[in-house]
Amino acid sequence: MTRPAPDQHPRLFIRVMIGKDGKLGPGKVALLEGIAAQGSIAKAAAAMKMSYRRAWLLVKATEELVGKPVVETAIGGAEGGGARLTKTGKAVVAAYREIEREAANGARASLEALAKLAKT
Repeated sequence: MTRPAPDQHPRLFIRVMIGKDGKLGPGKVALLEGIAAQGSIAKAAAAMKMSYRRAWLLVKATEELVGKPVVETAIGGAEGGGARLTKTGKAVVAAYREIEREAANGARASLEALAKLAKT
């Protein structure tokens, strides 16, 4: 049986189900954070090693999930264009990260117990 390396601690990955088929997870949230940091869907996609089309589809899926735009885009020109999160997009990221923090805090003792078992 393969054991995790000592520096690999158990972690939680949270996927929030919204409605029948809606999913919000670490990938979509990381993409939104990348767009906020890079100012561009294309640059965020490249940093995550995904196609622009895939990134665009994930943004659109997130917008369908929350029912409002999460990203605003501007076409090039003197200002250069780009993308940024809307107020809703920022709120989605903040809410997801808070859910993640709350879950990790609640599971801390169990994660530590699992880490000890994995080292034996």
